[in-house]
Amino acid sequence: MTTPTTTPRPTRLATDVAKTLALSEPAKALINPAHTPRQFFDVLAAQPELAEDAIRFLAAALPKRESVWWALGCVRTAFPKPAPEAIRAIATADAWVKEPTEANRRACGDAASAANYGTAPGCLAAAAFWSGGSLAPPHLAVVPPRDDLTATAVAAAILLAATVDVTRIPENYAQSLAQGADIASGKARL
Repeated sequence: MTTPTTTPRPTRLATDVAKTLALSEPAKALINPAHTPRQFFDVLAAQPELAEDAIRFLAAALPKRESVWWALGCVRTAFPKPAPEAIRAIATADAWVKEPTEANRRACGDAASAANYGTAPGCLAAAAFWSGGSLAPPHLAVVPPRDDLTATAVAAAILLAATVDVTRIPENYAQSLAQGADIASGKARL
């Protein structure tokens, strides 16, 4: 009996992740064609003035579930006493992260709309809803989300959460980046 062989997956490079992102010119200037996603994230995260770029990049580099989990932690920290709509958005995103079922994903769509897509909790729930499946109601033809929507919503949720207290934006960015680094390194696990 022979053992099936597996073809190793090609290593994804930072340039692959960054090509669809709206990174600043200073961030783009730092990318090295040989950088892994983690190496480029570390370069960006080491420079406080590029924190927003680092957040956008890591949101796209992480797998969708881990990316939403990262945003969940950031939004929870920023909103210790959220409004009812925000509570629902946070709770549905949490349920999807714990159990990424179609029912939980769909619940996130309704919660995102109720919380408002222009808020951190709304973006958080939208990130989970846009992770796959269909954007259309279940009885209509499938309309898949663009692959980059989850990362875009995760970055928006984290950036909006960091601005809840405008006097602490740099500290909030640093805290968010530290949480993201823990997830990216495997130090924090689902």
